[in-house]
Amino acid sequence: MTRNILFTGASGYLGGSFLQLLKDAGLPGHKIYAVVRSDKQAEAVQQYNAEPLTIDLSNTDAITSAIVDNNVTVVFHLHNPLDSTTPAWIKALAAVKQRLRQDVHFIFTTGAKLFSSHAGAPSEPFSDSDPGLYVMHKGQAAKAPIDAMGVGTSCNTLVTETAEAHGVKSYIFVPCIVYGRGLGFGNKISIQTVAVVRAAKATGRVFKVDNGRPTWPVCHVEDNSTLYLEMLRGILEERDIGHGKNGYFLASPGSVAWDDIYTAMAKALKKRGVIGDEEIQMADRDDLAKMGEGLDCPADFVPLMLGGLCPLTPEHGRSIGWTPKYGPEHILEAADAEVELILEHLDGARSYAIPQGTKLKQ
Repeated sequence: MTRNILFTGASGYLGGSFLQLLKDAGLPGHKIYAVVRSDKQAEAVQQYNAEPLTIDLSNTDAITSAIVDNNVTVVFHLHNPLDSTTPAWIKALAAVKQRLRQDVHFIFTTGAKLFSSHAGAPSEPFSDSDPGLYVMHKGQAAKAPIDAMGVGTSCNTLVTETAEAHGVKSYIFVPCIVYGRGLGFGNKISIQTVAVVRAAKATGRVFKVDNGRPTWPVCHVEDNSTLYLEMLRGILEERDIGHGKNGYFLASPGSVAWDDIYTAMAKALKKRGVIGDEEIQMADRDDLAKMGEGLDCPADFVPLMLGGLCPLTPEHGRSIGWTPKYGPEHILEAADAEVELILEHLDGARSYAIPQGTKLKQ
């Protein structure tokens, strides 16, 4: 059966890369719609055989019309991990399900920060295929040390619970530290590795922000895209890939220590004269303030941008046939090229701007 698929975030780093690979994947039986904000974006998405749709993503009536009028049965939502409009998307999909008598699917892109120390996650490793993950993740909202992280975990739970209530199959897709040149027409660089460079430029060196050697999952942008692709393949083939409370997918081949990322990037930055010393030091309060200036955030938020412990481990993707091309250590081998890429595109890079005066907990 033909599937009408709607994408948000097509101009972004992850969404654009996914669309590029999907164009060449040869998956049968689908039509693609891509949400756009400008005529330039509308023209660009057509090169991926996608029909552009201009939608105000803050208008739930417009969202409903886009899905129902076009008989959309699969939504890849890469717009905003803190989006509270997801019930509108899900209820619209449920209306299409009732009309067409087909299963409908909502894939929500969140972030690894919401499964980390920043969001009240356990410090011991836990898997994305753990049957208790939904209950554990829901419980984080009340104990997250940063308000925004509590909101984010609640957004994930809202997706899962709303979809279950309306008979929609939902999936929580978890990107991590993603690196490599973006494959799409829009953003060419990530956000997390960019944060390391921005902070280093502001201070003249690379600082660590955590005690010990906390680790974080990593993934090349191509592998991130192929997990999206494998999930879509499973949906089009009507396989049960796990959904709802069993629908978490971490896009990662494994984790590396932040210290090792800092060291590899510091070497590349010194080589280019961006910093004068590649030795990694522990940031003090003054250093965090300077780093915050470079990151456009208060000092208290700097560790959120480029540190922390994320003990989530990947199993689900491999269980449905996903095979990442690059191992976790590849990010260290690719650090020199990553720094070169970031410096090339830094002026137009995205960042998580947080107004000065914002508190971790209100």
